[in-house]
Amino acid sequence: MKTIIEPFRIKSVEPLRHTTPEEREGYLQAAGYNLFLVEARNILIDLLTDSGTSAMSTEQWAAIMRGDESYAGSESFVRLQRVATALTGFRHIIPCHQGRAAERILFSVVCKPGHVIPSNTHFDTTRANIEHTGSRAVDLPLPAAADTQLRLDFKGNMDVAALETLIAAEGAPNIPLVMLTITNNSGGGQPVSMANIEAVKAVASRHGIPFYLDACRFAENAWFIREREPGYASWTPKQIAQKMFSLADGCTFSAKKDAFANIGGLLCTNDDKVALLETNLLILTEGFPTYGGLAGRDLDAIAVGLEEILDPDYLRYRIISTGYLGDHISSQGVPIVEPPGGHAIYIDAARMLPHIPPHQFPGQALAVELYRHAGIRSVEIGSVMFGASARHELLRLAIPRRVYTQSHIDYVVEAILEVNARKHEIRGMEIVEQPPFLRHFSARFRPL
Repeated sequence: MKTIIEPFRIKSVEPLRHTTPEEREGYLQAAGYNLFLVEARNILIDLLTDSGTSAMSTEQWAAIMRGDESYAGSESFVRLQRVATALTGFRHIIPCHQGRAAERILFSVVCKPGHVIPSNTHFDTTRANIEHTGSRAVDLPLPAAADTQLRLDFKGNMDVAALETLIAAEGAPNIPLVMLTITNNSGGGQPVSMANIEAVKAVASRHGIPFYLDACRFAENAWFIREREPGYASWTPKQIAQKMFSLADGCTFSAKKDAFANIGGLLCTNDDKVALLETNLLILTEGFPTYGGLAGRDLDAIAVGLEEILDPDYLRYRIISTGYLGDHISSQGVPIVEPPGGHAIYIDAARMLPHIPPHQFPGQALAVELYRHAGIRSVEIGSVMFGASARHELLRLAIPRRVYTQSHIDYVVEAILEVNARKHEIRGMEIVEQPPFLRHFSARFRPL
């Protein structure tokens, strides 16, 4: 059969609220044209993020009822630890309330002012947590990744030669770890090959530098390796994931992505001394090491999600259905980051709206117009989010897991094409208020 269907049945539904364009314009004005500040009840299709927005399964809801809320040594933690250890092989599994908490603890422990942390591309919270310590976050994507229209199987790879050059220039003692984000979110949701993971690991090991994965979407990355990289077609997604983790010295992980959970994260390491420092800080700011700021029921939901995410039927559906959105709009002339990624489609707003310069935030202008036209919420990945560090001006359409059906996505396609038909009418934005860090969450804009 050629038709790809959702590999699940819908057992519970949540109503969606339709609004008028006039109402949406009022909501935009009240929110300072920042979609983060629009109330969720006024959103029709919410593609702001795939983080914490997944639909949980019957097995996850059943696991929630097993949640052991003991303050220390709960059975829920034991179950999560068992699953996470079998998957990753790391000696220390430290729960946190979400991925950025894991990042904050890790970088607070290992970073000092003047340090440098290289990555294929740091995401927003990763970069902010690094810079908050006085360290510098450096992106080393493939040079070819600068062309959003170029189709490469593993466009999320790190530039290994650039990593060697950086280490030579900065000195290994000034680089506390090397990090690879899988998949490469800021780079268009593009996967990283096993060969690249091995190459980065080899460079880091040769210089005595720990190698970490930002493993938020490890399962989607594993599926791309299975489908695209020679030698892995007969491997299961779990086997590929296990090999990826075996190459790392530690990882940060948001369970709000590839674990179907609404909250939670993990900080993992093989270093006993680092783990001790991390758990001491965890106790100070998150909670006891066997709950890490989470309820026991959340730990159980994550444990089940880590197993469900590696189901080949689900991953096949996930990647193909995301590609369905990208292929349909790109075939009609909407420029996207090619090829379509795993968790999201990224529209190249600079290419779509060449009349809007980067300092007028074309991605933000497109996000506002898509909401105004059709009630769809998306997010800018460009100069608003990354400032001078932005490599592209993108609009991300992140697809929550197991939430929307094909008819929802068809509506999104139709809306984007209608906006694209009158794209020359869209005008840029300017910032009128902004905080010093992560400004995209709370900045306020006005149309030019």
